[in-house]
Amino acid sequence: MLEVMAPTELEPEVLILSQEHFSGRRIRITVDRVRLQGGREAEREVVHHPGGVGVVALQDDGSVVLVRQYRHAAQELLWEIPAGGREPGESPLETARRELAEETGYAAESWLGVGATFLAPGYSTELFWYFRATGLTQVKGVAPDPDEILQTRAFTPAGVAELANHGLLRDAKTLAGLALAGALDLGAREEGSGEAPGLPSGDPRLGKLD
Repeated sequence: MLEVMAPTELEPEVLILSQEHFSGRRIRITVDRVRLQGGREAEREVVHHPGGVGVVALQDDGSVVLVRQYRHAAQELLWEIPAGGREPGESPLETARRELAEETGYAAESWLGVGATFLAPGYSTELFWYFRATGLTQVKGVAPDPDEILQTRAFTPAGVAELANHGLLRDAKTLAGLALAGALDLGAREEGSGEAPGLPSGDPRLGKLD
C-alpha cells in the first residue's frame, strides 16, 4: 500500500448546519458550520457543482485538439481541452461524447478514462473526470452552446509543451487532463528559432518566446 494511503489520525469534519445563500442555473452556495477534530467549530463557504468532464482528443498523428475561448471570470482568452458540465442523469462518458462533438465537431472511436480531480477542494465540490479520445472523425449537425464562441486548433505534442512551458496553458483542468492522458511532456521541444511550434501567429499576448 502506498504510504499516503496508510492509516492516519486525521478525522473528517462533522457538518452541524448548512445554510443556502445562493442557487443558480449551475451552482449553489452554502455556508456550513462544521465541528473540527478536537471539538472546535468553524465556518466553510462551499460552492456546490454537479461536476464536469474534460476530453484529451488526439488525432492520428498525436496532435492534441484544443479550444480557445474568452473566460469572463478570468478576463482572458484561454486554450483548453474540450470540456463542460454534466447534465442531470448524464454519466461522465456521455458528457464527454457530447462536449467533444459540440465544441470541436469530432466523434471518437475509442474512449479511455484516465482519472478525476477536484478543481478547487478548498471551497468547491466540483469533481472533474478526464477521458482520452482517439480515432477522431468529423460529425455534422452539432454546434457549441449559443453563449460559447470557440476557436479550435490541433497542436503537436511539442507545441503543447511549449504552451505549458511559457505559461500559456493557464487552465488547471487542461494541465491535469493532458498530464493524466500522457499528452504533456514538459521536456518536449522542437528545434528551431525558439518560437513555440503550433502557436497562432500575430497574437499580441504571446510576446517573444526566448
